[in-house]
Amino acid sequence: MKIIPLSEGSFTVDRTKEFIPFQLNKDRLEDRSEGSLLVEIQPFVVTTANDILLLDTGLGFTGPDGKLQIHQNLAAHGISSSDVTKVLISHLHKDHAGGIAFNDNGELSFANAIYYINEDEWNSASEKGLPSYKIDDFSILRNAPALQLINGSGAIDNYIEYEVTGAHSPFHQVFKIKQDDEIVFFGGDVAPQLQQLKNRFKAKYDFDGEKAMQLRSLWRRLGEEEKWVFLFYHDVKSPVHTF
Repeated sequence: MKIIPLSEGSFTVDRTKEFIPFQLNKDRLEDRSEGSLLVEIQPFVVTTANDILLLDTGLGFTGPDGKLQIHQNLAAHGISSSDVTKVLISHLHKDHAGGIAFNDNGELSFANAIYYINEDEWNSASEKGLPSYKIDDFSILRNAPALQLINGSGAIDNYIEYEVTGAHSPFHQVFKIKQDDEIVFFGGDVAPQLQQLKNRFKAKYDFDGEKAMQLRSLWRRLGEEEKWVFLFYHDVKSPVHTF
């Protein structure tokens, strides 16, 4: 499998849930509001024998030319948005679901892809809205054939395993992609950074911080034993890692 991180840059975020660009070589975290966290926004492409998979869709920002940043990032690697066959969504927080559609013209960002989203997460996000969810980012999918609502734990095409963990949001899900002897694991915001797997860490921003901490410990142990390739959506330095 080929893995491509699609970094959209570094940001700080505080309790307001606003993502403020951060220049690593210039800005200082201590100058930001109290409680600000430094995060990368980093969807991933995983190319398998059968699919071009996109794992989460970023913030949905556009450049001066009006083009989606995630489209530009894909093009830089020779991939068209129309080449993506499956979009795997861990959860619908706005920094993970912002690139699902063009809000200005109501078009899906990945016209030939099936979007896999947990059904309970969809219903919950559709009710809650801001500040964590921007309903306009994903509402175009509501009656679209491209939407595939999934539940619990299971498999897509016999090689992409999904599991609802909750922990970060009530219905957050994670993905394990298996091909030949390779296992790629995407833990979304339950396992967003390498350091959180190295140290016991309970986050106040998680729906269930204790469960998230326990899951990270479990995944690290299994990942070491089975040589998983971990994908870290919010890691500034280590987007891809194998223990």
